[in-house]
Amino acid sequence: MKRREFISLIGGAAALPLAAQAQQPAMPVVGYLGTQTPDRWASRLRAFRQGLGESGYVEGRNVAIEYRWAEGRNDRLPALASDLVRRQVAVIAAPGSTASALAAKAATTTIPIVFMTGDDPVRADLVASLARPGGNVTGIANLSGELGPKRLELLHELVPTAASVGLLVNPTSVSVEIYEKEHAAAAHVLGVQLHVLRASTERDFDSVFASLVQLRAGGLVIAPDPFFTSHSEQIAAMAIRHMLPTIFNGEFASEGGLMSYGGSASDAHRQVGVYAGRILKGEKPSDLPVQQSTKVELIINLKTAKALGLTVPQLLLGRADEVIE
Repeated sequence: MKRREFISLIGGAAALPLAAQAQQPAMPVVGYLGTQTPDRWASRLRAFRQGLGESGYVEGRNVAIEYRWAEGRNDRLPALASDLVRRQVAVIAAPGSTASALAAKAATTTIPIVFMTGDDPVRADLVASLARPGGNVTGIANLSGELGPKRLELLHELVPTAASVGLLVNPTSVSVEIYEKEHAAAAHVLGVQLHVLRASTERDFDSVFASLVQLRAGGLVIAPDPFFTSHSEQIAAMAIRHMLPTIFNGEFASEGGLMSYGGSASDAHRQVGVYAGRILKGEKPSDLPVQQSTKVELIINLKTAKALGLTVPQLLLGRADEVIE
């Protein structure tokens, strides 16, 4: 063999691994549109990654995740969603709220979107129907918003002498009118006067609690919203300071609130991860029916109840999924 032929042969052999590497498909990227911060959602992120793992995807090994965090501010969501679209991610996970899902839907009609919402996704105009979502959007409904009247009922059970109760809503929420209507109907059935109070900035909390004191409200129900979730510790502390029994969803009770009642956020995030993985494997959002998370959790903080001078009925304690002492 001539020297020139030998060198050409060696060069060609050396190039084979590089060529093979170049032909390998790029690692798919999932865009994660979070309404809070990574610290506050550590447990939910673990659940989301678990769901991806159930579909065969492990972050850093065969899938990458681009995170965008709104830090409790709904007004940041459209720009963050648009940024993920510019990044040309393979799928967008929007498991924070109806607002994040709508922001993602408004940003793209082609990139698949997997949401998690506590509202009715059909009524929120996210999908055409639960069985046949249509378009590029599907996801998980975790019953959070629909459970508002039940939260009012639980609060009434704990404080049956309360003649009036406050409802805290975020006026920037896309579901605010629904929350007000549903709670008003529940309050009428219970024979309780309902006072609607609004907050969309941290500065509003002082006036909200001042109004509750002036109204002689016997309790407070907090409507689901990322802004309230991001300030749940502050709200819990203010509720204790004003001696006001309060119920919310998510991790409110574990952060000092009296009661939490709602769909399991971790279970819903896991299901979002499963759907994101199935889409990465080639399934279409329009072929994946909206799943309804049926796992609901009641958490009662007895330490907070004691600080408020309340005795929790044994029947209510017996129904709790977790009691914090």
